[in-house]
Amino acid sequence: MPLAHHPDYVAALPAGHSFPMSKYSLLLDALAEAGQAVAVIAPAPMPRHWLEAVHDPAYIEAVLTARVPPATERRIGFPVTPEVARRTVAVAGGTYASARHALAHGFAANGAGGSHHAMPDGGAGYCVTNDLAIAANRLLAEGHARSIAIVDLDVHQGDGTAAIFAGRSDVTTFSMHAAKNFPVRKARSTRDVELPDGMGDADYLALLEGELTLLLDTHAPDLVLFQAGVDPHGDDRLGRLDDLDDAGLGLCPECRVAGRQDFVEQEDVRVDGGRDGEPESSPHTGRVGLERRVDEFAELRVLDDGRQKVTRDPVLKAKECAAQQDVVAAGQVLVEAGA
Repeated sequence: MPLAHHPDYVAALPAGHSFPMSKYSLLLDALAEAGQAVAVIAPAPMPRHWLEAVHDPAYIEAVLTARVPPATERRIGFPVTPEVARRTVAVAGGTYASARHALAHGFAANGAGGSHHAMPDGGAGYCVTNDLAIAANRLLAEGHARSIAIVDLDVHQGDGTAAIFAGRSDVTTFSMHAAKNFPVRKARSTRDVELPDGMGDADYLALLEGELTLLLDTHAPDLVLFQAGVDPHGDDRLGRLDDLDDAGLGLCPECRVAGRQDFVEQEDVRVDGGRDGEPESSPHTGRVGLERRVDEFAELRVLDDGRQKVTRDPVLKAKECAAQQDVVAAGQVLVEAGA
């Protein structure tokens, strides 16, 4: 698995802080223990002008000089130190580098990211800047794609992403999230799907199948950025989707993109829980392809025609999900580990 990773993905936080920053330093070891081969991509930091193309330049100046006002830091959830500033540009660089690798080679991943709560004028919910938006905007501006869809299946709405791309015709934003969860005030995505508390696997997968089919057929994006938070899982303490488990978040045959567009996933790989944007953790590892749970249960192979084939082990406990099948994604795939 091609995986963007950098030492700067880890930044020291105050002792006892609730955000589990250490998981990023544990990610490679966790994948190795799971038997997942990894080819590390060393990303370059995102140049400042691309951050400023999405966020208020005054805010970016405050981030890069570690002078973010206390009120903004409270919304973010931790202090923006020089280490956090370096992390911010490294993660955005990783999202971009992974997307470029996916476009060239068919599949890639990033070991952090998915910071979907960061707004144009400031961060929020453990998100300092919005790496999804920064990378997508740069890819479009440089001509690597003409149309991008951002598919966000985190249990919390991707409000920052929706706000940043409001009114743009070259970016489609899709968020399927718990209706009664953070943020209280939702933004308006191109398409928002609000889920009731306690939703189960069968209903979730049936809804997702229809929504993604419609999205891909209607918008036909060149590239899909997938923000794949695992906090919809019923074991997440604050997810509110109590009946959703591995059958819904483990295998997702309905989400196949075979024969369709280039596909970039923002993967949320949980090592010890949490993500940029949400302090609460789930014990489950992250996901790959539009099908969650990658690491110890998947093998990625390249077919003769250059397509990617993800073969999964039946130990995934798909239950009633009849997807103990190989999944072939014809387009490019990036997997980015959620922060």
